[in-house]
Amino acid sequence: MRGASTYDRGTIALHWLTAGLVLGLWLIGTFLEDLVPKGVLRSGTWSAHFDFGFVLAVLVIALLLWRRARGRQLPVEDPGILHRVAKATHAALYLLLLVVVGLGITNAFVRGVHLIGPVDLPKLGDPSWRRPLTHWHGLAANLLMGLALFHAAAALVHHYLWHDAVLRRMLHRRA
Repeated sequence: MRGASTYDRGTIALHWLTAGLVLGLWLIGTFLEDLVPKGVLRSGTWSAHFDFGFVLAVLVIALLLWRRARGRQLPVEDPGILHRVAKATHAALYLLLLVVVGLGITNAFVRGVHLIGPVDLPKLGDPSWRRPLTHWHGLAANLLMGLALFHAAAALVHHYLWHDAVLRRMLHRRA
């Protein structure tokens, strides 16, 4: 059985699924045009990018609701300045996640993209929005990845340099 020193299974699963999906989507969005020539593979990968972007939207909402309603709240490890930095970082991560997802969904509807399967989104809005939406979506995604790297580096510093339990709180441990 888990002690109160770790987050609950739901929080841990949603955290790592979100992190993995964000990384995968960022890699596709950043490198697909350079690595895959125009054609069926590239357009199929873009469709998957949009599909998984909608999955990310659901995960982010689920994570926020779970943390609010059912997720285990743990005591603060360090009540000083590091706690305030951690709170600000988490708030910025959630805000950027919402911005990236919102811009991506808006972009998908402006483009009227084809999703995997028989689903095509209707084209809504002015087609001239495509380029600026893509730009802002990419910029927000890059900011999100930079902040996520800072977040991951901080967890590793806690674990390997300070030898505290901050990272272990987000890892599943067996009884």
